[in-house]
Amino acid sequence: MTLETKIVLNNKSHPAEYAVIWLHGLGADYNDFLPIVNELKLNKSVKFVFPNAPVIPVTINNGFQMRAWYDILDFSDLHRKVDDNGILASVAQINQLISNLNAEGFTNDKIIMAGFSQGGVISYYTALNSKTPLAGLLVLSGYLPSHEVINKSTAQANANTPTLICHGSQDPVVSINYAKQACTTLDNLQIKYEWKTYPMPHSVCIEEINDIAAWMNKIMEKIRT
Repeated sequence: MTLETKIVLNNKSHPAEYAVIWLHGLGADYNDFLPIVNELKLNKSVKFVFPNAPVIPVTINNGFQMRAWYDILDFSDLHRKVDDNGILASVAQINQLISNLNAEGFTNDKIIMAGFSQGGVISYYTALNSKTPLAGLLVLSGYLPSHEVINKSTAQANANTPTLICHGSQDPVVSINYAKQACTTLDNLQIKYEWKTYPMPHSVCIEEINDIAAWMNKIMEKIRT
């Protein structure tokens, strides 16, 4: 199945030099983060790709259908029961988007993978399992539910991929402890990353957006055109 996507250019007067794939969270859709394009005020011309997650039955939603990158089986412990097959299916779909960008001329070192909550989970697995390192990995209010779908050797090959992990210290949905556990996994894999927290719930704040912009601008300035 081909994912429905929304494409936004931050500078329509210049061809995009870089691409950002940005994944929304559980129950949302690609409209959720469209405003971020203008809020970031990036220095370079960027093509933003916002995919819609498929509509699937979600166990914690009493089996009713909603947009989700994978099923959430047990909200009381996000690590105990994990829909590995659903995660892998979504990663495969995102890899197809990356292949499409490659065909347009965006090499992996000019593609940043970003995601919020569930979208952050898929971003983790996509970037860590990428055979060719991406330009960057951005995870907002996310976590790593399973080690089973991480290829250790491939992940370590991505050890130097610029990685920014942001989380709200007051998050009642995805506890900051889950994010810290993800950092421990990255430490064990010898993955380098930046860690930032904000006094906010399961959301995004202005300070965080400013930090993301600075991080992306830094990455894009370092990449040779």
